[in-house]
Amino acid sequence: MRTRILTSLFAALGAVLMLFLIVPLVAMAASETPTSLWGALMEEDVQSALLVSVGGAGLATAIALLFGVPLGYLMARRTFPGKSVAQGLIDMPVVVPHTVAGIALLTVLTPSGIFGGPAAELGVKFVDALSGTVAAMLFVSAPFVVNAARNGFEAVDIRVEKVSRSLGASAWRTFFCISLPLTGRSIVSGAVMSWARGVSEFGAVLVIAYYPRVGPTLIYERFTSFGLESSRPVAVLLVAVCLLLFVVLRTTVGRRSSATGAQRYA
Repeated sequence: MRTRILTSLFAALGAVLMLFLIVPLVAMAASETPTSLWGALMEEDVQSALLVSVGGAGLATAIALLFGVPLGYLMARRTFPGKSVAQGLIDMPVVVPHTVAGIALLTVLTPSGIFGGPAAELGVKFVDALSGTVAAMLFVSAPFVVNAARNGFEAVDIRVEKVSRSLGASAWRTFFCISLPLTGRSIVSGAVMSWARGVSEFGAVLVIAYYPRVGPTLIYERFTSFGLESSRPVAVLLVAVCLLLFVVLRTTVGRRSSATGAQRYA
């Protein structure tokens, strides 16, 4: 009896929170008509902003995977001096205010900055450029990939890797044929969260690369210039695009995981 009461109480509390999270989005979407959404989608500025948001976040996620997965493996499998400090540095972008992150990036990515100077000599520009947008998205979203990879590798029984090595497989082959596939679902989940975080980034992108405008920047610009009626259709479209891609990615990952599981027990 007490267990049922506790479960009912927790369910009620959870339902209140879920309503708080869902109702504003549903109300925002319900306030728009298909005609207004279609009209907004046909605007070149809106199309460009959505494309920059989705594409820039995709590039940032790809870079995060390239550098973050090896770092996640190192954090999961190796002990070294300053490891706790390294973990704190990895998590720092999550807690740093995003406008501060933008200013920090701008300091080093301007043509006179530590990284911006050499990049400028190679013809790479960060200020008001897509590369700056990607850099800002990468800064705030990379921790999701690193931490997801670390958690995934930690969940893999190290004895499986040792058996692979004892059978003659090299460290590289063990990593790519054993460790990485077993961690794949965690890494993909981290990549999805990293991409979503990049799409939603506003503060850091606004500081370093106002142009080309991303979705959040365009929404902010229209809200401050023309009000709610002008900005809301773009906001609904951005949420719809993110939700659609989320569903597609989650469904794909779930099917692959189920297929992998069936093959293991076949």
